[in-house]
Amino acid sequence: MADILVGTCSWTDPALMASGWYPAGRRDAEGRLRHYATRFPIVEVDSTYYGMPSRRNSTLWAQRTPPGFRFDVKAFSLLTGHPTRTAALPTDLRQPGDPSRVRADSGLLREVWLRFSSALEPLRTSGRLGALLFQFPPWLAPGPRGEQLVEECTRRAEGWPVAVEFRHPEWWSTERQAATARFLGSRGMAAVAVDTVQGLPASIPPIAAVTTPYLAVVRFHGRSTSWGSTAPGSKEESYRHAYTEAELAPWVSRVREMSRRAGVVHVLFNNCCADASVRAAEAMRNALETDPPCTLRGPGWQRRA
Repeated sequence: MADILVGTCSWTDPALMASGWYPAGRRDAEGRLRHYATRFPIVEVDSTYYGMPSRRNSTLWAQRTPPGFRFDVKAFSLLTGHPTRTAALPTDLRQPGDPSRVRADSGLLREVWLRFSSALEPLRTSGRLGALLFQFPPWLAPGPRGEQLVEECTRRAEGWPVAVEFRHPEWWSTERQAATARFLGSRGMAAVAVDTVQGLPASIPPIAAVTTPYLAVVRFHGRSTSWGSTAPGSKEESYRHAYTEAELAPWVSRVREMSRRAGVVHVLFNNCCADASVRAAEAMRNALETDPPCTLRGPGWQRRA
C-alpha cells in the first residue's frame, strides 16, 4: 500500500490560529510551522494562489520542517486563468496605467512562471515539494478551450509534479469522467478528487480517480450549502464545516483503494471553522492507520467488531 499523507490546506488560516490549537510559545511564524510538522507530514500552501511566493520563505519552510515533510503548493491565480489583481504582481511587472486586473499575455505568463517556479526551488531541492496544485476556475468547462489551458500548464510545468483540480462539475460527470481521467493521465497530471456538498449546480462528484502511478490527491472542502456562491462575503462560508462520522467514513475505503494504485496519496482538509480542519485530518489519519477498517464512535475511531 502506498504512503498516505494526511494534513490540512493551511497552517496559517486565521480561524485555526484563533482556535487555540497552537500552544503558547509556538504561535509565531516559526513556532507554528514547527508545531504543525510534529502533528502532520504534509500541508498545502494556499497563499501562493493570491500572491507570488518568495525564495526566502521556501528556504525557511524547508529549514523548519523535518526530512520527509511535504508541501503541496497552489499555483498563482494568473497561471490557472483566474482574475488576478495587478497589485499581486511583482512591482517591476506592472505597467503604468494598468487596470486593477491583470491582462495576461504569453510573455507575462512565461515570466510569472519562471519567477514562481524559481521561488519554489528550495522546496524542490530539499525534497520538501509534494506537488504543484493547479486549481482551475468553475467556468472552465471541458472542451477544446479548457483542454488548451490545461495543456499550456502542462508544458509550462514540465518536469514538476502536478495535480489538477477542476471546479466545473462536467469534467467529472458520468459521461465525461473516463475521458477526463485519460486526458490527465496521458499528460502525467494527477487528478484531484474532492469532497463537497452534493445537489448544488456547482457540486463536484466525489470521483476518486487515479491518473498517475506516482501521486493521487484528495481535498476535503466541507459540506457547506454556500459552496459555489459568489455573493459578497461568501468565500469563508463556502468552506465552513465540521465533518461528521457519516461524511468521512466513505472516504476511508476510497483512499485505501487509491493507495493501491498510486505511489503516494495526499489527503488534505480545506474546511475552515476554528480547528475543524485539523480535527478532521486527525480523525481520517487514525481511521486509515487502523487495520481492519474502522468506524467513528464518539470522540475517536474504533475498530469494527
